[in-house]
Amino acid sequence: MKRVEEFLKKAGTYYLATADGDQPRVRPFGTVHIFEDKLYIQTGKVKAVSRQIHANPKVEICAFMDGEWLRLSGTLVEDERREAKVSMLEAYPSLQRMYSPDDGNTEVFYFTDATAVFSGFGHAPETVRF
Repeated sequence: MKRVEEFLKKAGTYYLATADGDQPRVRPFGTVHIFEDKLYIQTGKVKAVSRQIHANPKVEICAFMDGEWLRLSGTLVEDERREAKVSMLEAYPSLQRMYSPDDGNTEVFYFTDATAVFSGFGHAPETVRF
């Protein structure tokens, strides 16, 4: 899990895929954080991505960096605890201009049943599960 977090942070931007009915939706994301031994992402409840995750929590992330890419699939679970939101916002101080743990909008999710596949042009895929 730590390797996944490090790759995504170093890449800076990753792409989160959700389902909107029968239409796939992909958008850039940048938040990723380990809290209490779980990998978290963050968004706002007012966004379409939030509605899509609640309707179908199975998602996939893809990131590319230096000839290597990561695909992470799994199920997202919302963590409504204030301490989880605080931890994410402390890890990303720039988000504090737009979000706060008590604003009714900040939302954090952690991965369950996650499968990460590291691939590259010069090596065979490597799979990590958590």
